[in-house]
Amino acid sequence: MFVRKIGIDLGTCNSIVFIPRKGLVLNEPSVVAVVLSENKILAVGQEAKEMTGRTPDTIKVYRPLKDGVIADYRVTEAMLRYFVKKSIKRFSFLKPELAIGVPAGITSTERRAVIEAGMAAGAKAVYIAKEPILAAIGAGIPINSCSGHMIVDIGGGTSEVAVISLGGIVNYQSVRVAGDKINQAIADYIKRKYNLAVGEQTAEEIKVKIGTALPEKKELEMEIRGRNLISGLPQNIHISSNEVCEGISERLVEIVQAIKMVLRETPPELSADIMDKGMVVSGGGALLRNIDELIAQSTGVPCFLAEDPLLCVAKGTGVVLDNLETYKKSLMSKK
Repeated sequence: MFVRKIGIDLGTCNSIVFIPRKGLVLNEPSVVAVVLSENKILAVGQEAKEMTGRTPDTIKVYRPLKDGVIADYRVTEAMLRYFVKKSIKRFSFLKPELAIGVPAGITSTERRAVIEAGMAAGAKAVYIAKEPILAAIGAGIPINSCSGHMIVDIGGGTSEVAVISLGGIVNYQSVRVAGDKINQAIADYIKRKYNLAVGEQTAEEIKVKIGTALPEKKELEMEIRGRNLISGLPQNIHISSNEVCEGISERLVEIVQAIKMVLRETPPELSADIMDKGMVVSGGGALLRNIDELIAQSTGVPCFLAEDPLLCVAKGTGVVLDNLETYKKSLMSKK
């Protein structure tokens, strides 16, 4: 079978490629390493991520997407081309159709940049769909029904909260506080409390291994290494999960505020539906322990984690590509 349709969740942290009927084919960090002197791409994805914080002056590591949108067009185009090529190894002479997920609050200029990057990467057509809608489809929510559904998609660059009914977004809130800012909060907390500088990768590792949204009775501990800011020498310390919870609490409050704002503006009929069904949390941020409990406690609305939260948007792109007619009104543009 020729692969003619490819769904891409173009994330700030990770990009996930999904092919209808084949499933997930690629999940790599949205990172590109460039050799400055030759202006040539050295590595993309996992290989480039491993170079972060370890490169000489001649090599620069880019994350071409910032807050869910394209910050560096040329590097994004190269990254998309790499993902498309890697996904369809054999029949590369056939131009694929791409479905790409973008934040709900994207501007028309940003949207055009995504379409143009997709076309330049070798696509025959590019469909753009809003991430909350794709996340809802991927989480198995029947978005075309006339009852209200609420989705909270916590990604790497943005957290998006949306109420969906009849295939469209009734109201939404997008905050540029998500995985990246949570990692930064962990690094800042360690710097304040222990005078220890830790890298981006270490902060992310702490979040993944022992991060929690609510304090726990049974604490987890982890040993980390960094550079002491006073002596300038390497140092090891132990950090507990409740310390991480304290460090990231302000960032989580901002996400909860966005959820409350959407709930306040939701029409009463849809509010009743949401109270009845609860809200669904998707995206990489949903993997933070106890995040669903924190949201449920703060809002009084039941909260559930989607199945495979990290893959919801990518799965959604696959479903949309398979049923373009059904989801026509949920798509924003095509070229």
